[in-house]
Amino acid sequence: MILETTLTEIVKSQKLGMKAWDAGLRRTALNELPNLAAHALIVTGIRRSGKSTLLFQLLRDKYKDALYLNFEDPRLYEFEPADFVRLDTVIKQSGSEVLMFDEIQIIPRWESYVRQKLDERYKLVITGSNASLLSRELGTKLTGRHISTELFPFSYLEFITFKELKADKQSIVQYLQKGGFPEYVKEDEARVLAQLFDDIILRDIVVRYGVRDVRGMQRLAQYLVTHIGNRITANRLKSLFDFGSTSTINEYLSHLEHAYLLHFVPKFSYSQRAQLVNPRKVYAIDTGIVNTISTAFTEDQGRKFENLIYLHLRRSYKEIYYFSEKGECDFTVFSRGTFQRAIQVCYSLNQDNLDRELNGLVEALEYFKSDNGCIITLDQTDRFEKNGKTIDVLPAYVFCNSSLN
Repeated sequence: MILETTLTEIVKSQKLGMKAWDAGLRRTALNELPNLAAHALIVTGIRRSGKSTLLFQLLRDKYKDALYLNFEDPRLYEFEPADFVRLDTVIKQSGSEVLMFDEIQIIPRWESYVRQKLDERYKLVITGSNASLLSRELGTKLTGRHISTELFPFSYLEFITFKELKADKQSIVQYLQKGGFPEYVKEDEARVLAQLFDDIILRDIVVRYGVRDVRGMQRLAQYLVTHIGNRITANRLKSLFDFGSTSTINEYLSHLEHAYLLHFVPKFSYSQRAQLVNPRKVYAIDTGIVNTISTAFTEDQGRKFENLIYLHLRRSYKEIYYFSEKGECDFTVFSRGTFQRAIQVCYSLNQDNLDRELNGLVEALEYFKSDNGCIITLDQTDRFEKNGKTIDVLPAYVFCNSSLN
């Protein structure tokens, strides 16, 4: 329970605090946000990716009179569903027609309240650091009443813009090392990413889902971050960590994915069952996280480079698979079930790996009846013709500096 006067003061102080913020780099996502109408705009993404800053930029540019409330404020720890009645009074007193709620999903029955405010003709923007905000909670109360978008850490283009760098080999190597979390890019303190990793595990997973084996969850997450680009199965992980069952492993993997810390890419198959049974490849949300958290004794630039390209694709597409028959193609990309492109990733092409990389890509192109594919490298440019297919070799700083839409 919280007093109405306390709630009023929190709203005022949070808005004053926002005005003192450095607006930071204008996020690319700001240009893609729709105008608010009868739908709630839901912005999800990993913790510290810049969601609050995005709200501030939106408030500053379009909705200067919006009411903003961050529910992770320690002063709101006592907020209960019954306090939404008091929040109604604060909203009416403010005269605001636009409501911006940061991390409201931590309050039980929040979705009913959002639906109520939509029915009352308010315009709403909501952020959350868990992907289940897009599914279970929204599916019951806000079906057809919300538009969802995701916010990732800085893209390569945002990174070089912020750092005032050129699009070249040196900047892509720097991006590969640092990743895109805004606070870390700005401060260059490794402890920022280490603390972020702990916060995600403890606050977004352990507390939210009531995970009892905290140490097991931490060990599993660290192992997966260390082994990005590798294929994993629940059975293999169960034997490595001595968990009670594969269902526990699958629950933990789901939690890690919903918190945006890790992504799991299935092997392509038209059979949904085969996709569930076959090994998946694991990728992290950020290569800076990998460099900070990984316990690997040797640098595997190839795997991290592959992770970087995956993240560039993931910003535009959700349907991403690896293709594996006689050879392997790193990424086959779909949109609404329709094949879009096949992409091979190779840190450095040479005579030893050229045939392998070409054969895996050509095999995928033949399977999907496509004539063009590409191989992304660190800084090489070339073109090959094989079996009637055209393969373009592109430097990552060119590929990641371009739009995929």
